[in-house]
Amino acid sequence: MAMELNNRQIQEIIPHRYPFLLVDKIIDMEPGQWAKGIKCVTANEAQFQGHFPGNPVMPGVLMIEALAQVGAVCALSLPENKGKLALFGGIKEARFRQQVVPGDVLELSCEIIKQKGPVGVGKAVATVNGKNAVTAELTFMLVDNP
Repeated sequence: MAMELNNRQIQEIIPHRYPFLLVDKIIDMEPGQWAKGIKCVTANEAQFQGHFPGNPVMPGVLMIEALAQVGAVCALSLPENKGKLALFGGIKEARFRQQVVPGDVLELSCEIIKQKGPVGVGKAVATVNGKNAVTAELTFMLVDNP
């Protein structure tokens, strides 16, 4: 049975808000292990005014951030991590394989492949129509939310 989270439920777990909340829905998840989400890319997003006029392309850094947010939801869904923040510790092996444009549905997945104490690593993949758009290894650190 799929464990789904809507936008409101995501906002109960991570602090991101418009215009920086980049996950519309979690479509399945095993807390602390892996999560899958979606981002519906729309033409009226602010970044497309300048990236690029007449040829809108979702910035790679925002795709990485969307993947990190899915990973954060996964890690912070464990009861012992409730109320904490997940911060970037590093990005390795990031590869951008295709452009993402308005109208695309970015399918996001992050699997936590190792964790020691508050530091962990997630294997992240974003696809559009089953084709890889971005792959990366994301290092995170869980900290108390001030």
